[in-house]
Amino acid sequence: MAVKIRLKRFGKIHSPYYRIVVADSRTKRDGRVIEEIGKYHPTEEPSLMEVNSERAQYWLGVGAQPSEQVLVILKVTGDWQKFKGLPGAEGTLRVKGVAADSTAAIAAAADAAEKAKSKAAEAKAAEAKAAEAAAAAPVESADEDAPAATEDAEA
Repeated sequence: MAVKIRLKRFGKIHSPYYRIVVADSRTKRDGRVIEEIGKYHPTEEPSLMEVNSERAQYWLGVGAQPSEQVLVILKVTGDWQKFKGLPGAEGTLRVKGVAADSTAAIAAAADAAEKAKSKAAEAKAAEAKAAEAAAAAPVESADEDAPAATEDAEA
């Protein structure tokens, strides 16, 4: 019996998710399976990839052939490298950050916004002082020009 490791599709029309299954190569895509060894949710960010490494190693060891998509998933999780004895068995799987990080990020963003507001207020105050100084300077220069004009008028 030819055994394949492939994806079994679930979900709605535009929101698929898959189970990584071991099945006879002659069965339908979503038909009867021998064993489920993982999950794959491509719509999440980053994609959720869970593989029971022990069972994947077993099935690869007894000759099960992974489909192209499953081969990529096994390479990302590091199971393919472990099976072949290649370096990089830790894989390149990205994981979601924990919820505490999101609250810390929100707090950091709020602090940054407060700092930006205070800098803007300081800049506005400095601009107002500069405008007052500029308004006072032309008055003084006008007073200096006025005596000179009266001297010219007297002469």
